[in-house]
Amino acid sequence: MYSIEEIKAQFETNFFGVVRVTQQVIPVMRKQNAGTIINVSSVGGRIGIPGLSAYHSTKFALEGLSESISHELEPFGIRVVVIEPGVIRTNIMNSSIIAKKAQDTKSPYFSFVQQVVKSAMENTSASSPPEEVAKVVLQVVTSESPKLRYAVGNDASSIIQAKTTMSDTEFGGLIKQQFLSYA
Repeated sequence: MYSIEEIKAQFETNFFGVVRVTQQVIPVMRKQNAGTIINVSSVGGRIGIPGLSAYHSTKFALEGLSESISHELEPFGIRVVVIEPGVIRTNIMNSSIIAKKAQDTKSPYFSFVQQVVKSAMENTSASSPPEEVAKVVLQVVTSESPKLRYAVGNDASSIIQAKTTMSDTEFGGLIKQQFLSYA
């Protein structure tokens, strides 16, 4: 559904931007033999939701980067933490990128994408306030030994738990039930 340009733009913002900042702070943190890098990912870095493949791909990449560099930087006293918000009361749906081709009424994906967007908008009613993310960030920076990952929000822990305890087929059915009318 997404063009290569749309995917590259999403990666530029959500992944390569983080890489650039991280590359700049690591030398300073190494000299201090201390520091905490906090990357804000998403539950979308652990699960895939239809219609948001470009976004979720960037968050999966951020999760892998964060986990890998946590091992690489540990000997230098640098900790890496990933914050994984679920649905948070922000304007993300207003600023989300939807594949241009899928917005064309003649696209085979048009009705599918419309259903996913509608479901996502409905899910925002059960969203958590952004202050929940801020509280977890404060918890991380004041902790002597923070965990690698923190799920944040009303839905985050439960959806990650479902992903880890259900079979892929069962979990796929749950996602379809939540986001698609044909399930």
